[in-house]
Amino acid sequence: MWKLALHSVSYAGVWEGQAALSLEEFLDHAAELGYQGVMLMAKGRHASLLAMPEDRRRAIRDQMQRRGLELAALAAYNDFTLGVERPDIPLVEMQALYIRECARLTRDLGGRIVRIFTGYERSELTPAQSWSRCVKAVKECARQAADYDVTLAVQNHHDVAVHYEALRDFLTEVDEPNVKAGYDAWAPTLQGLSGEPLAEAVRRLAPFLVQTIVADYVLQPRFHYNPALTNYTPAQAEAKAVPVGEGIIDYASFFAALREIGYTGFVTYEMCSALRGGGSLENLDRYARRFLHWMEPFQPA
Repeated sequence: MWKLALHSVSYAGVWEGQAALSLEEFLDHAAELGYQGVMLMAKGRHASLLAMPEDRRRAIRDQMQRRGLELAALAAYNDFTLGVERPDIPLVEMQALYIRECARLTRDLGGRIVRIFTGYERSELTPAQSWSRCVKAVKECARQAADYDVTLAVQNHHDVAVHYEALRDFLTEVDEPNVKAGYDAWAPTLQGLSGEPLAEAVRRLAPFLVQTIVADYVLQPRFHYNPALTNYTPAQAEAKAVPVGEGIIDYASFFAALREIGYTGFVTYEMCSALRGGGSLENLDRYARRFLHWMEPFQPA
């Protein structure tokens, strides 16, 4: 059986109108909802490194143990192509230090995984330059995290290596034993993958896969009005978060492939955007509870 975790970003008040709980309140709330683990947001009002002195770390770890919660992962927030227009500012080094401290916090809280990103493509860099910059940065972060026996899970989120074949090549080139993949189904869905192609993506990443995060979306059409034509020009559709099972993501194929490869990590649920129905605590809880029940038929025997 996969253990189920809840990402604290879901209750962090990040999105307009979203209810906000403190980190300690969130931990109690996740346990009361019935989750076995948590992913903690390493910024802002939750597990910010600026607000986690040693005594609070011990208190948070004790609280998690009392509530029967495991740390599925610490969610770091980085972009290794950031600041390329200012080479005099060592932003990659700054972020490597941030990842190192995230690894230390993860160890202190009893965890083993830090979720990281690659970088967004920028006009100042060619795709090859962006790739090389991210590879070097992740290799350095891996060496820093190794001091704390922590694995880095590269999520398929930012532009660089976001496709599954690119992510596989990226991890192979990084070639560090503690750098693995965090692979989610929503990104490949928006890239056009479902059914067997989505399952094949999971199989291709099987040697690396240590983490997956679940959310579901519908595509909401958008248009721009052109008064000169008294008509509308199509715009890119917006992905709108909905309760799991009500969106377009083929989780049946995705989870079948996870069972096939023998995946044993956490399955983490997140509400990381504006939700259909709004951001009230009641609506957040409705989504979070639904996920727990919805996962039952997908669990390995």
